[in-house]
Amino acid sequence: MVGLQSKGTKVRLQWSLFALRLGVFIVMLVWTLDKFVNPGHSAGVFENFYFISGLGETAFFVIGIIQLAIIIGFLLGFRKRITYGLVLIMHGISTLASFPVYLSPFNNLLFFAAWPMLAACLALYLLRDEDQKLTI
Repeated sequence: MVGLQSKGTKVRLQWSLFALRLGVFIVMLVWTLDKFVNPGHSAGVFENFYFISGLGETAFFVIGIIQLAIIIGFLLGFRKRITYGLVLIMHGISTLASFPVYLSPFNNLLFFAAWPMLAACLALYLLRDEDQKLTI
């Protein structure tokens, strides 16, 4: 299919994929920074949605460092199969862990934004070889 694309289509595809990658990165960056800025909030999220309690600030600092390395690699297009895959998995787990809130949609509207972002993560993973704009 790539060979059949016009130059203009390829350029538009690459800019579109970059825009998706940047948008997903921004959301993931804020979620990652939350682990450093407000570890108490992160502890509540882990307890409420993942049923993991008792993690201290150090644990969230370590999780944050690992997550930051992954999303920076993702933003840079480094080892796409790994970084794009990990971002897809992280966001997929987050989206599915929130399943109970989807049962009361009008009280949890913002949670529904997770679904188009999950679709963006999947699209980026599936089209990772075409995502070449501003990658290393």
